Amino acid sequence: LGIHALLIVIVTLSPVTAAPWSENKVPGEDEYPPLWDLAPENLLDFPIKDNKIVIDAWNYQERLGVYKSLLHSSAKYFSAFGPQNTGNILWGLPLQHGWQFRTGRLADPSGATSCGYEDGDLLCQSVRSWWSCMNYYLSVIPFLGAVEAGLFGQLPFEVEILPPEERKDDFCYSVADCWSRMPELMDDWKAFFEVNNYLLSTEHKALSPATFSSLKLDDALGLLWKAHVTSIFYALPKFQDSLKYLSDPEANFGEDWSNAVDFLAATHFLTDLPTINEFQVFLPPRILVEGDVLPSISDFSPQQNKVLVSLRALHKANKLTGGLLLKLWQKAMSTEAGRKIGRKLIESLTSS
Repeated sequence: LGIHALLIVIVTLSPVTAAPWSENKVPGEDEYPPLWDLAPENLLDFPIKDNKIVIDAWNYQERLGVYKSLLHSSAKYFSAFGPQNTGNILWGLPLQHGWQFRTGRLADPSGATSCGYEDGDLLCQSVRSWWSCMNYYLSVIPFLGAVEAGLFGQLPFEVEILPPEERKDDFCYSVADCWSRMPELMDDWKAFFEVNNYLLSTEHKALSPATFSSLKLDDALGLLWKAHVTSIFYALPKFQDSLKYLSDPEANFGEDWSNAVDFLAATHFLTDLPTINEFQVFLPPRILVEGDVLPSISDFSPQQNKVLVSLRALHKANKLTGGLLLKLWQKAMSTEAGRKIGRKLIESLTSS
């Protein structure tokens, strides 16, 4: 399988060419996750009990606050990449979570409770939701890694995450707890925040400003995606049984999406505010149900149908080749020049 053919297979992963972002453009409310303005921004805005900052990560608004505190405290690193923190590469995480909330993917899929539904507790995130559990490893774990890395400075209190009502052993709840259970994962997220502090705060006078910015952003994206992939690697086997609560089309989509992350990661896909907002327009606007048949889901746009078909085909092809497809792609994307070519080829093919 030639590299060019491989790129053509992969191309449908990124069906959007991000629109140019004006330096003076002010993002509108609809470009942020739902309820973003209501989420806590500083850690001391969360409840403090027994000399601990206590966070209920099973409440959408509080988990969103975890993200908001990360975006707020890391803004200084990304000021050169867009106005009003729009160039912060952490935006991909809360925007994805907002899409999950908006489309009902965080509610109890088993129907046993009213968690996450309008006639119950809309802000509740169900521990039976595969999406919510997977996202825990892309919200709480990065956050605790940032705490350990000193992103928030010297905190006057410890941070404690409240456990869910079920499956308590599948999660960790403090910096020390997470280090003891999953040191490699914590180390990856801690490294992302620590190295950013060096990469994005140190002047490299030997390089031109444009070259320096390009290099350090690519390095930062590489660290971010490395940690992202490790989070999914840890979480995926833990919550495989949660897929039973979903329809077959939705369960397939979840697994296809997890597989696609490896391919996106290899390109150091840009995860700032404008790029992810452009990208998410083409994701399913609701949960998939029995009877949804690709590529003809009537209330989905042609592009949304196309993305689902492409993700399914990519996942199947990667499984059939025993993972060879991903290895070839990663080899092609192993240099900054290769990643740049890969992203440009994706853009040129999808814009035609």
